[in-house]
Amino acid sequence: MRPPEQAEELEFEVLPPEENRPRSELESIFRWLALIMDNLLRLPGTRWRFGLDPLIGLIPGLGDTSSAIISALALIAAARRGVPRILLARMSLNILINEGVGMIPVVGDVFSFWFKSNARNYDLLRQHLGSARRSSRSDWFFVSLILGALGVFLLVSLALSYWLMILLWRHFR
Repeated sequence: MRPPEQAEELEFEVLPPEENRPRSELESIFRWLALIMDNLLRLPGTRWRFGLDPLIGLIPGLGDTSSAIISALALIAAARRGVPRILLARMSLNILINEGVGMIPVVGDVFSFWFKSNARNYDLLRQHLGSARRSSRSDWFFVSLILGALGVFLLVSLALSYWLMILLWRHFR
């Protein structure tokens, strides 16, 4: 056995830091997610494509939330790899819009076929990776404006849902 003063120090990491992984990995994650969730299938005889997102959204109560969680996992990966906050905010906004409108029965499902939040997020990421542009005041203004409008929309929709539930309760009581 060696004396303690001659012992070699070993330095190792359990997992490599994620920010050292190439950001191009993000592109493949978001491309795969956009394909599976938004562009997997094509309506026969048309150019219209859709994925699992609007199909999962047909499940009452859990569908849109499950879809948002899947998309949020990709956002977590993007955040861990150092994607700018403004880009993460814009991507989150796409997911929130899809989730918020998706809560409305029938209308939300049709909206998911058209909106394709994961494909939009993939396009945003590709634009970011293709340029060295930093976020500007107009980016922040845009995101703030949209988040404010979305907040108002969600409050109004929640109030409307509550009012409709009260009307139904009174009617069947």
